[in-house]
Amino acid sequence: MLQYYGASDVGIKRKENQDRIYFPPEDNSVMMFIVADGMGGANAGGIASRMAIEYARQAILAGFEEAKDDKEKIEELLRTSIMNANKYVYSKSIEVPEYSGMGTTLSIALVLKNKVYIGHVGDSRIYRIRKNIIRQLTRDHSYVQALLQDGSITKEEALHHPQKNMLLKAVGCEETVEPDIMVKGFLKDDILLICSDGLTNMMDVKDIYNEVVSGKKNLEQTCNNLIEHSKMNGGFDNISVILISND
Repeated sequence: MLQYYGASDVGIKRKENQDRIYFPPEDNSVMMFIVADGMGGANAGGIASRMAIEYARQAILAGFEEAKDDKEKIEELLRTSIMNANKYVYSKSIEVPEYSGMGTTLSIALVLKNKVYIGHVGDSRIYRIRKNIIRQLTRDHSYVQALLQDGSITKEEALHHPQKNMLLKAVGCEETVEPDIMVKGFLKDDILLICSDGLTNMMDVKDIYNEVVSGKKNLEQTCNNLIEHSKMNGGFDNISVILISND
């Protein structure tokens, strides 16, 4: 049985929360979880993240029954839902001058049986905690990640790189986008963490792991603790957290 909770906070330095999250209501049988971290002037980032989540969510719900028994159909449903959400957000950024340049990250986890189907664009992250190991399942679509991969910088240099927040891929910034799609095991006693970079930029992954493992019996309190620790460490960005426990 899944237990889950999510929370989002404006942080200390920002005036507006441009993050959006979604987790299913109790009467919903589709176990879909989403974090989106918007970007753009005025309130456009918040609009982009809201649009992306709502469009992708509705598309996945509409196609879920037909796809749910076929791995490849679920993967394709995630892919097309994100790609079409991207087209929708991009079209609005062209149509409305105030929305020009807006975009958002989008990380979706669809839990079905003993697997999690992931669709991902940007630098929000999905982690899996299994036994005594926390593993990042998604890959950041960022300039710093590209530098890390080609060996130009070290992990230590990446932590404080001046272009750390520069994305190479986001929903709504270009006419087309290719999301990362993957399927991972989600076994009994595993925990999933989906979060915006407002958490991971403020907390070391070891500290995140310790907080989650120590508080896994109360997911609501653990989400709030992660947010409060991020704020204590500076809270420079909006902070969003969803925890899913496979009890």
